[in-house]
Amino acid sequence: MKKDNYTPKKISSVRELMELARAEAGNKIAFKFKNEDDAIVSVTYDAFYNKTQWLGAAICSLGLGSSHIACVGENSYNWLTVYLTALQSAGVFLPVDKDLPAAEMLHVLTAGKADILFYDEKKEDFLREHREELQRIKYFVGFDRDEDDGDFLSYKKLVKKGKGLDLSEFKSAKRDEHEMKMLVYTSGTTGVAKGVMLTEHNLVSMVYYGLMTSHMYDVGLSVLPYHHTYESVVDILAGLHYHSTICINDSIKNVRKNLELYKPDFIYLVPAFAEAFYNNIMKNIKRSGKEKTLKRGIALSKSLLKVGIDRRREIFAEIHNSFGGNLKRIGCGGAPIRGEIADFFNDIGIVFSNGYGITECSPLVSLTTLKINKPHTAGVRLPCLECRIDRPDEDGIGEICVKGDTVMKGYYNAPDKTAEVMKDGWFYTGDYGMIDKEGLLVITGRKKNIIVLTNGKNIYPEEIEEYISGIDYVCEVIVSAIKNEHGSETGLKAEIYPYTPQSEEKVLRDVKEALSELPSYKHISKIILRDEPFEKNSTNKIKRKYN
Repeated sequence: MKKDNYTPKKISSVRELMELARAEAGNKIAFKFKNEDDAIVSVTYDAFYNKTQWLGAAICSLGLGSSHIACVGENSYNWLTVYLTALQSAGVFLPVDKDLPAAEMLHVLTAGKADILFYDEKKEDFLREHREELQRIKYFVGFDRDEDDGDFLSYKKLVKKGKGLDLSEFKSAKRDEHEMKMLVYTSGTTGVAKGVMLTEHNLVSMVYYGLMTSHMYDVGLSVLPYHHTYESVVDILAGLHYHSTICINDSIKNVRKNLELYKPDFIYLVPAFAEAFYNNIMKNIKRSGKEKTLKRGIALSKSLLKVGIDRRREIFAEIHNSFGGNLKRIGCGGAPIRGEIADFFNDIGIVFSNGYGITECSPLVSLTTLKINKPHTAGVRLPCLECRIDRPDEDGIGEICVKGDTVMKGYYNAPDKTAEVMKDGWFYTGDYGMIDKEGLLVITGRKKNIIVLTNGKNIYPEEIEEYISGIDYVCEVIVSAIKNEHGSETGLKAEIYPYTPQSEEKVLRDVKEALSELPSYKHISKIILRDEPFEKNSTNKIKRKYN
């Protein structure tokens, strides 16, 4: 349940966060996860804290207490012990996307100057094959190894060693709160990944001001990749400070099963997940012929809410039970979400919080709240941030700029790249949007994606894609420009991957109907149908092609 009158305690370090959690919730379950035998393992805050201290002491004994500590692998409890150990150390944590192609993974490990790497067994052959290219790394610590083999060490043995060591060196470890603490290589939809330098001040500010603005509950299901700041900071660090029980999802294909197993109060998702949940619910409703029943239920619940009666969990009990029966909130970020999806979950009694963030801002900038929950916006900014719109057009739309406690130190070893986006303390996000009359941030699209037609009109393809995504058979869509022989952008085309085979004629007709309310210059004149999904990055965003 949500804590009444909860006010987060301000903290100055991750070590303070951990010590506070141990003191206030030592016997409470911090993590739940399934072991190799599919049995649920529960770990208390006390036990988690102790394991990070032993691991930290062991790393110090290797002479790497202030090193760059890297980790690559599936989401796991062991991954989290490395993460929180590194954040309490005098070193830097380097999370690595497990799905990167070989060349990019080698680039991150070498450019990020990893000194020690923790990994799961799926990566061992790759690491041995490329050992010569990773000469800076002194030790490779395998989560699944039982024995040491040269510089390939056993995680279990390393922790056991640390348990018997003096903890004083690790406990006294300190790094300036304004120096780099976490080095995150972005997984953008275009370009070469850059190393974002986040400081400890950035991280604890995000946790504190995020909890001041939003709300959490006692039990969460942790689904998104841990190398991504949305999950590792917004969910994990904030969850630990709130003293939640975090249930680790073991596989993407098991999300629905684990919702029913762990019965969480909250979950953080990216739009692709939320859309999949929504589409599955609507498909089942149509299959069972209950569309009218759903509409009547929503109309009834809205009428009752007007007189202060909330019966949504009862009226929509079947849907709630499919999520475990306790789900109260879905937090969604990483990309825009269709308004109808957010409205649906809010209508059935599951608060849908939309937000806007970017890795360079640790990552949260703004979010909708219980009091101000308008899904077509990205909500209110965190209290520690200033936001402004650079060079707004006649509609108030321009580049979103952010300044404040969660804004990165810069790009690692890339002063020129840093200077391109950091000006007088303001971070230029590359995202376009506006601030509405209520002071809420509205995102319209990426700067790189803007289409400028020969008539001078600016098109934000994300807006049109949202309309097209509302067509029931559309799975994925990208809108881009049609160019003439001179390279001028004269019109719009939509490349669509449908759930089921469709004819171009039907799709074009349905797209025209979906866009009928928009001005004519935003209409689609050409359709391209795909047989396969678009290529995506590790956070499930489509990789756009630019030419």
